[in-house]
Amino acid sequence: MHDFWPACGYRLLDHDSDGHLVVTDAFLASLLARPELAPVPESCAAELALHARLLASPRDMVTEQVAQVRDEDARANYAVWLRFRDRLLARPTLEGSYLALFQGDVDVPPVFVHQLTQILLRNVLGDDATALQARAAEMLFRPQKIAIQEDGQVMAADDQTVERHALAGTFGTIGELLKQGGAVLRTAELDVLREDNADVYWERSEAHDLVVSLTHGQPALDALCRVMERWVRHFLGVTVTIATEREIDDEQWVWHVGLDAQASAVLNALYQGEEVTQEQMARMLCLFRLEFAQASDMRAEVAGRPVYLAMAMDADKRLKLKPQNLLLNLPLARQS
Repeated sequence: MHDFWPACGYRLLDHDSDGHLVVTDAFLASLLARPELAPVPESCAAELALHARLLASPRDMVTEQVAQVRDEDARANYAVWLRFRDRLLARPTLEGSYLALFQGDVDVPPVFVHQLTQILLRNVLGDDATALQARAAEMLFRPQKIAIQEDGQVMAADDQTVERHALAGTFGTIGELLKQGGAVLRTAELDVLREDNADVYWERSEAHDLVVSLTHGQPALDALCRVMERWVRHFLGVTVTIATEREIDDEQWVWHVGLDAQASAVLNALYQGEEVTQEQMARMLCLFRLEFAQASDMRAEVAGRPVYLAMAMDADKRLKLKPQNLLLNLPLARQS
C-alpha cells in the first residue's frame, strides 16, 4: 500500500457509505491557501477580515463583505472561489458535483477542474494502485508533452515539467528528446518509468517528472486502461473492459468516444465517411475498445456492440485528455 499525491486534498475529505467523497470545511478552507486568495502585504483590512472569516467558517454567505474588498482582482478571485464552492456544495458528494460541472457551461477555472479530477482519481485508485496506474492517471488531469522518436517510440512527459526545464535551460532526458527528436534517454533528471523501476514513483508522485512510453504494447497503456475501467465503474456503477486496439475494422461500428478534442474530431469524421487529413491521422496516439460486461447496461439499439475510444495529440504535440467524456458519452441504458 502506498500513499501518493498527498497535497491534492484527498485526505481532507470524508467518505459516504458508497465510498464517494463528501466535502468538509477543512477541504474548503484549504482552497483559500491558493496564491490567488492568500493575503499579501498590500491586502486591505476588508480583504484580511474576509479571508479570516472564510477560514473559520468557509460555508458563510459573504457577498456583501466581498464587495468591500478594495482590490478589483481580489474581488474577482473571491467571486470565482465562491462560485466554485457553491458548485461543490450543490450535490451530496464530490462525484455528483463533478458531473454537474459538465452538464452546462463550465464556469470554473480549469485549475479547479483538474484538482477535482486528481482528487477523484485518488479515491478511485485507493491505496492498491500500481505505480504505472498512478502515473497513467496523471494523464487525466495534467496535459502531456508527446515526443515520437525515430524508432517510433511514443514518449509522454508532463507538459508543465517540460516547460519548467526548458525555461530554466536545464534540459534533461525529455528536454533533449524534444529538442533532438530521438535523443538517447540518458540522464536521471526525468527518468522513464517502467515495470523494473516502478518503485521510484512513490517518492516522486508530486514531482511529475517521470516519462512513460505510450507505444502500443507498453505497460503504461495497459495501466491507463485499468484506470479508465475503475473510473467508469466508480461513477456509473457499470463494469467495462478496455483494451488497446490497432484499428477500427468493424462494419457495424455504432459508437465511439473521443478522449480529447482532437480524437473526437477524427472519430466523428471517420464515422461519417468524411475525409481525414494525413496530418490528423499522424496525431492519433492510440485506439481502445471498450466492452460492457452486461449488455443490459447499454442502450438497447447498441447492446452488445463495442465502444471505440481514441486519444490524440494536438498540433503542439500536447495530449489533453478529458476523462469526463467517458462519463457523459457512453451509450448507457436509461435508468427507470
